[in-house]
Amino acid sequence: MVRQPVTVNGVTRWKDVAEETVAAVESPEAKGVVLRQEIGDVLRSIRQSEGRTLRDVSHRARVSLGYLSEVERGQKEASSELLASICAALDVPLSAMLSQVAERIAFAEGVRDTVPDTVPTELQREFGPGVVPDGVPDELTNGELARSS
Repeated sequence: MVRQPVTVNGVTRWKDVAEETVAAVESPEAKGVVLRQEIGDVLRSIRQSEGRTLRDVSHRARVSLGYLSEVERGQKEASSELLASICAALDVPLSAMLSQVAERIAFAEGVRDTVPDTVPTELQREFGPGVVPDGVPDELTNGELARSS
């Protein structure tokens, strides 16, 4: 079984699909991934899953309602500062939103099994304890990382 994103009325959910079905649906030509579209889809999905309105989020993020709508529809390329503001308004870490975007892109590119879901040991050694957030189980970090209190 393969998990595939399915979007209905702007709400994206993951659905288990047989691999044969996925292969039959995919065209032989690779469909290009548009980053702003993936970001917009994830932002809209997060907002709708929280039951929030565009008006509420645009007010909290201090961005116009029309611009936020265009970002969600993938028509505008949002700056990193704007994305951080929107994520703060949604009470979602920017990293969590970008992680969802990365999963969607990996799936579209057919490399979903190569995207790590944990922090590699080499990065932990290079960047230190701040790389792994508190609360991550030791078995996911090989127990090599000292936790700070």
